[in-house]
Amino acid sequence: MTIRMNHENELLLNTVRAFIAEEMTPHEDLVDRTGEVPEEVGRRIEARAHELGLYACNLPEDVGGGGLPLTAMHLIEREYGKTSHALHSWAARPTEILLACEGDQRERYLLPAVRGEKRELFALTEPEAGSDAMGMKTNARRDGDDWILNGSKHFISGPCMPDFAIVFAATGEDDTPRGPRKRVTAFLVDIGAPGFDCREGNKSVSYRGYKTYQLSFDDVRLGPGQILGQEGKGFEIAGQWLGMGRIWVGASCCGKAERILDMAADWAAERRQFGQPIGRFQATGFRLADGAMNLRAADLMVADAVARHERGAMEDADAAMVKVFCSEMLGRIADDAVQIHGGMGLMEELPIQRLWRDSRLERIWDGTSEIQRHIVTRSMLRARGA
Repeated sequence: MTIRMNHENELLLNTVRAFIAEEMTPHEDLVDRTGEVPEEVGRRIEARAHELGLYACNLPEDVGGGGLPLTAMHLIEREYGKTSHALHSWAARPTEILLACEGDQRERYLLPAVRGEKRELFALTEPEAGSDAMGMKTNARRDGDDWILNGSKHFISGPCMPDFAIVFAATGEDDTPRGPRKRVTAFLVDIGAPGFDCREGNKSVSYRGYKTYQLSFDDVRLGPGQILGQEGKGFEIAGQWLGMGRIWVGASCCGKAERILDMAADWAAERRQFGQPIGRFQATGFRLADGAMNLRAADLMVADAVARHERGAMEDADAAMVKVFCSEMLGRIADDAVQIHGGMGLMEELPIQRLWRDSRLERIWDGTSEIQRHIVTRSMLRARGA
């Protein structure tokens, strides 16, 4: 692990590890088997997170959050990666985009989210506009001072039924040097608003128990006070924080890869064939060596991106590189771990098959590997005027 360690970080690390061991790890098999986090388990994780100061630890102290620095958040997200997303998501880190709340919005949305009184969804993805966010069909049109919202979203994830959603919708079109471009606005939409239907959607084989929601909007009337930020500036608002989200995916992948690699190394040391531990065979040992080297490289990339962000120098391509490298590193380690375990790697009696399934999602959500490569390529070509 490449995180800068001091006394405070050592205490935090011990706290997070004990929290995971006591409140999350014992429930992993049950959650995977049933596809649900029992309500009492989720609420206990939530309560313990409050007691330990880990709830909303990513948000500033001046709004009631923990105000932890990025190096501390790096440590937390890496450790959380070792357990099920369905469980650690109950120890909420509300999306930083809520810091754009102004006036009454702070009391209505931001502060209740920090206190744990409300949960939000980040609603961007649509059935016909997954990676192509600008292809969204959800739209809002003016009606006097109000807006009328129509459309749908899917694959919107969260641990439990939310209280409101941050919904991105097209509110017009702008002319740009590259041609017409949709003007996208972020809205704060309450669950239960007339015309707004929110229900559980598809069930994923990765991170079972972490729910996806399907949202539909049928002439939902929204007041001017439900715009988050400014009209037409939805992506700009989101972009201020989405990059770090991809960095935290990278950190989480490193944590999960460490857990899987440790399991594979233990198995390779204990499992004997032809009179010796299978780890002594080059075909197995080199898999472990490659995993260790790639994990070290991934950890260094995450640490570098955190340092760049701290000094205000991180760019979209930096976050994209971390996301694609770490998620694909994790995929290779998880696949090699299954191979090292042989048939037992696919048996429900061992957690390797679950971690393997969970790892697969990392290359898809928060922007697919293909989208991340596109961002990196675009950055390289634009610098050359192409």
